Amino acid sequence: MSDRPRTGVRATARIVATREGVPVLRGEGPLAPRRTRGGADRAHSRVTLVGAMSAPLGGDRLTVEAEVAEGALLEVTTAAATLALPGPGGAPAHYDVRLRIADGAELRWLPQQLISAHGSALRARTEVTLAAGARLVLREEQILGRYGEPPGDLAARLTVRRAGRPLLDQETRYGPGAPGWDGGAVLGGHRAVGQLLVVDPALAGRPPAPRTFGDSAVLTPLAGPAYLVTAVAPDARALRGLLDAAGP
Repeated sequence: MSDRPRTGVRATARIVATREGVPVLRGEGPLAPRRTRGGADRAHSRVTLVGAMSAPLGGDRLTVEAEVAEGALLEVTTAAATLALPGPGGAPAHYDVRLRIADGAELRWLPQQLISAHGSALRARTEVTLAAGARLVLREEQILGRYGEPPGDLAARLTVRRAGRPLLDQETRYGPGAPGWDGGAVLGGHRAVGQLLVVDPALAGRPPAPRTFGDSAVLTPLAGPAYLVTAVAPDARALRGLLDAAGP
């Protein structure tokens, strides 16, 4: 029998990167952060989040916190896709990501895809706080249903503040609990959706021009030294190709 609590798992992972490496690397339950080989520069650190158990399931509350100190570069990915599954009680799962980047620091947040399995309910929230001189590359990819199945209910919110001011705040909802999610004005039958956010002080005064990539991806300059690429695609492979083509 599983020892998973019927009310769900509560777990937090915390990562702190400095110029000297990663002095804080802690995880609980299904969240197991691991150091991986970094760049030639000592200040360039890489961390991979490894899933130590199936999560998120309905009722779980998971939190990942990452902080990048001045002068550090941190790259974070996941060892595999994250699979949202239904839990025994029918309650939604919550997955919160909180990121803080200091002046002169850079975070590359590049997890693998989030898969919304049939019958699941997930509330995902990412909150980013950047100093004025911070850099960020953030990728989110959501796959709506496993092969041959409809998706679960997925609500995802991304909130970004730079130098104390709002830069981006958006929420998307997909699945049977979101009317019209699969219509022509939203996904138009596609099952993979993603976005790439780039924030870089070097873009100040010379934002990139709006443009499209293929038939289903668009780059939009933001009101700040940043741009957002949004894409939909029939599957995960096509989605990644669109976002890679638009990347920095």
